[in-house]
Amino acid sequence: MFKVEIDYDVLQTMIKNAIDAALESHSFTNSLPPILNRTQFMELLDIGATKAAELFNRKDFPVIREFGHPKILTHQLMQWCEQHSEWVSQHAGPAYPAKRAPHIRRAK
Repeated sequence: MFKVEIDYDVLQTMIKNAIDAALESHSFTNSLPPILNRTQFMELLDIGATKAAELFNRKDFPVIREFGHPKILTHQLMQWCEQHSEWVSQHAGPAYPAKRAPHIRRAK
């Protein structure tokens, strides 16, 4: 019969490293530029010029026009999407903001 001894600290480190690697490889927002131009925005959301123009003209959409051409701060886009998702409001419950990923900050 075999006896296996596992060092708790080594096991914990291995698990942490595996989780960190998985999160890093699947981290969508870390691979995006901090500011999106119109073309990047359209490619990211897989939408056309008409839908992009419609979104850019919404009063509640986080577009910045001070740079000449409209730009979008990526983290504000993610927040806007989060706030405008019907699934989140219907299924996540009131504790959701406290549980979401730490890299997504809520606008104050």
